[in-house]
Amino acid sequence: MNWIYTPWPWYISGPLLTLVMVSLLMIGKRFGMSSNLRTLCTICGAGKVSDFFRFDWKAQRWNLIVITGIIIGGFIASNFLSNDAKVNLSSKVVTTLHAQGFASAGETYMPDMLFSNEALTDPKVLSLLIIGGFLVGFGARYAGGCTSGHAISGLSNLQVPSLIAVIGFFMGGLTMIHLIFPLIF
Repeated sequence: MNWIYTPWPWYISGPLLTLVMVSLLMIGKRFGMSSNLRTLCTICGAGKVSDFFRFDWKAQRWNLIVITGIIIGGFIASNFLSNDAKVNLSSKVVTTLHAQGFASAGETYMPDMLFSNEALTDPKVLSLLIIGGFLVGFGARYAGGCTSGHAISGLSNLQVPSLIAVIGFFMGGLTMIHLIFPLIF
């Protein structure tokens, strides 16, 4: 079982990801997670409010099964297949995060400062999570897909718009972590 506790090397995970992508391409499907949000909103009746949500959601049932599998797999991996919750960060990053108030930096995947039950009662943290969630959702829709859809599916299909979107994602991430993040914390 030790092989499942450690991250898999690129020469195993890469070909497995390629196998999934080739399989999806052969059956005419596209991989992406943000489209599931649209499907879920449509199922909940958002089509009555906006034309954007008026489409045949039943054609996307297969993708809902994928996201259900991701949730179940994540739960199993987190609770039963993890032997060390420590994150392997450089000491410089840990020192910087500690200085910004992230006491659990390098110890857990989800910082307690943002994701503990107590943090959700803090108006600043709650507003950051809500605004961030809105911006990520809006950005994914505006870009025509999320990072997984563009970086994995779009680039494997050699789509230039996906390349532009991925470059934009990286530029936005770098801007956030180097310019905006220090101002917030």
